[in-house]
Amino acid sequence: MIDVYAPADLFPEGTDGQLSHELTMAVLRAEGVATPGPFHLNNTAAFIHRMEPHAVHTAATDSARSVRVQVITPPGALSREGQKQLVKEVTETIVKISGDETLGSRTWVILTEAAEGGWGLAGTAFGRQEFAELAARAAAARGK
Repeated sequence: MIDVYAPADLFPEGTDGQLSHELTMAVLRAEGVATPGPFHLNNTAAFIHRMEPHAVHTAATDSARSVRVQVITPPGALSREGQKQLVKEVTETIVKISGDETLGSRTWVILTEAAEGGWGLAGTAFGRQEFAELAARAAAARGK
């Protein structure tokens, strides 16, 4: 699950789809998903929260040009290298799509791992066992 919080005018109009796609693919790469299937592509969601420009503040200004990206992953989905890779790719994507090369120093990436069983979809609280079963079913379906 990906949430991007940014001033509404930070990204060009019409780029939300590109931003969502590129961030989704970065998460899947960081998780080690070499060939994303329908399960991954249909269930890795990105929410772009365009906020009023004066809704983002720092101690220096009440109209901060900052971005907050929170990525919530299943338990144990990211290794330490995956975390580093993801933060780097997310920051690069934000800079590229915004067109502002200085934005890298104002892009916060927050990685959050859902608690065991703390991830719910389709009425099921998912933990490692449920994710493994779901992935096995998805792999079996691709093999048919």
